[in-house]
Amino acid sequence: MTTKYEAGEVLKGKVTGIQPYGAFVALDDETQGLVHISEIKHGFVKDINEFLKLGDEVNVKVLSVDEAKGKISLSIRATEEAPKQEETKKPRRQPVVKNETASNEGFNTLKDKLQEWIDQSERDDLIKK
Repeated sequence: MTTKYEAGEVLKGKVTGIQPYGAFVALDDETQGLVHISEIKHGFVKDINEFLKLGDEVNVKVLSVDEAKGKISLSIRATEEAPKQEETKKPRRQPVVKNETASNEGFNTLKDKLQEWIDQSERDDLIKK
C-alpha cells in the first residue's frame, strides 16, 4: 500500500461492501477503507442497510492510515454537521413534605430489632476466631 491518503482528508468514495460491523468504501481502483458502524452517522445505527447500499457514492473523512496492516479507517459522520440537540428541561423536584400525622408503623419492627442486633454484636461467643 502506498501512502496516497492522509488522516484528515475528505474524499469521495463508493460503497463496495456492507457487513454488520461497517461498510467498505473504495477510494480508487486499488484502495478501499472501512467505515465502522459507529462512523456511519450521528446517533445510533442498528442496521447499516437502512443508511447505505452497494454502489452509493459517499463523502468520507480519513481517520487513520495503517500502512503496516494496509488498513484505512474512514468516517461518513465526520463529514456531516452534528444535529443540534434539543435542550431538555429537567422537571423540578418537588420538595419532600413530612407528614407528621403519618403513622410510624412499618418502622417499629426495625426499631424493635435494633437493640437485639446491638446486643448480639457485643457477644464474644458469636465471634468466629
